[in-house]
Amino acid sequence: MEKIVVITGALAGIGRAAAHAFAREGASLILSGRNEEAGRALAAEIRATGARAEFVRADVRSDEQVAALFDRAVREFGRVDVVVNNAGTEGQPGRLTEQTAESLAATFETNVAGTLFGLKHAFRVMNGNGGGAVVNISSTYGHRGGAGASVYAASKHAVEGLTKSAALEGAPLGIRVNAVAPGPVETAMLDRFAGSRQRAQQMVAAVPIGRLGRPEDIAEAISFLASDRASFITGQILGVDGGKNA
Repeated sequence: MEKIVVITGALAGIGRAAAHAFAREGASLILSGRNEEAGRALAAEIRATGARAEFVRADVRSDEQVAALFDRAVREFGRVDVVVNNAGTEGQPGRLTEQTAESLAATFETNVAGTLFGLKHAFRVMNGNGGGAVVNISSTYGHRGGAGASVYAASKHAVEGLTKSAALEGAPLGIRVNAVAPGPVETAMLDRFAGSRQRAQQMVAAVPIGRLGRPEDIAEAISFLASDRASFITGQILGVDGGKNA
């Protein structure tokens, strides 16, 4: 059966790769982000492959905008089967002494509140409609520390806690909730986090498999967790990190 998929942060990197992965599987997509022009262009690109896709501008930091995003998905396609909570930010990398109330709030509003609102409204529309699957995006920093990444790491610890708690609430409703925890992936976010493309490439030394991840690597893991092939998997954090966490 065709799956109806909502992806936040869909316009670049992992979100964009996930959109194409689901489109190849025949899913219909509601793509969300904050850039109207880029969002409409991506929806047109997806439709050119033969899949159905619509863009809805939404800021995941707003409960009301996330609610409207899911309401639009139901109006457009009748239901929601899969949600990918991908929208996120690296925040302001730096030492603890450099962090402020503003840098903490900005990171947690996107990474934590955004994930919470995505879960909240996924449960709202999936409950009573046969259930579904939610995949949150964490990070290897979600279960380890990192010098200069304290606030980002704390936000991803929170995403993993939300994932496990939501999985327990969702199980009786037929809603599975898992997370993917990528290692370093070739994205603009990694460049910003590392400070330069050169520094990002140097991070390969910490990856046993010997290369940075590609957005498509993460997209395939997301697709698997959202599929019926993973029907007995919930409350799990799947590391996709080239062996880094080993």
